[in-house]
Amino acid sequence: MGDDRVWPQHELGKELNNWGRWGADDEIGTLNFVTPEKRVQAAQLVRTGKVFDLGMAFDKDGPFKGSGFRNNPIHVMTLLPSDTANSPDGMISADDMVITGLQSATQWDGLAHVGYGGKFYNDVPAAAVNNFLGATRNSFPRVVDRLISRGVLLDIPAVKGVDRLPDSYEITEADLLAAEERQGVRVTSGDIVCLRTGSYKWFLEGDRERFLGNAPGPSLDMCRWLHDREVAALAVDNHSGEAWPSPVEGAVIPFHQVVIRDIGLTLGEMFNFEELTADCEQDGVWEFLLNATGLKVTGAVGSPVTPIALK
Repeated sequence: MGDDRVWPQHELGKELNNWGRWGADDEIGTLNFVTPEKRVQAAQLVRTGKVFDLGMAFDKDGPFKGSGFRNNPIHVMTLLPSDTANSPDGMISADDMVITGLQSATQWDGLAHVGYGGKFYNDVPAAAVNNFLGATRNSFPRVVDRLISRGVLLDIPAVKGVDRLPDSYEITEADLLAAEERQGVRVTSGDIVCLRTGSYKWFLEGDRERFLGNAPGPSLDMCRWLHDREVAALAVDNHSGEAWPSPVEGAVIPFHQVVIRDIGLTLGEMFNFEELTADCEQDGVWEFLLNATGLKVTGAVGSPVTPIALK
């Protein structure tokens, strides 16, 4: 249940709370900012046809070792060409399945993923998530069609003159403003912010332990900026979605608590921005059409995703 101390994330959450903003029955939160007009604007950003895959492969070589509540995906063949080789007309076929946690690689945290005080976003009680039906409110499938919008990449290590941020660095509003100024871009209502810390380079270099270790990432200082700019969703390239471990003593993922439970913001983790960042540096264009819809798994609190950026 937690203790009765005054937690800074809960005080901030009261200030930035969006409950009831889109009605008592709303289940998509800040993705309400992705309007038809916003999608038209985003589609017009495709000028060269360049495509960037921002996703991690879903396979046994993922970041997890199998010792916790998340494991790497397991891909299994259920039908082989040899099983169908005796077909009269020579037809052969193959079929397969995957056994995976929905947050075992590049993924979205939905609005039933994190809460506090016995409540999820928009006053949804904890009991709305159960073993029989999963998430009966705020489930991830509610937001699938909204996760296509203008994406804006903000490269924080470049602001600092490094290729990746130091362990546990807390990204602040000042860092976001500095990145916008450096890149000549501004985040507007309905955008999906793609936040680069450089942490994903550890995964690309094969150092899974370092990738899952003390991570730079968003801090509580960012929350007011996300709220005021009406950011639709936030995608980060680290494993934790925020600075890790928590800079708030005794708190567990306090940034998640504010943005998901109070603001109603869908949060992405383990996105790969490396190739996209290099291209943006080269052509000076930091905005793009982002298609990151995820899977419609009924009752899910999150989703795997293969996000695609188009320029």
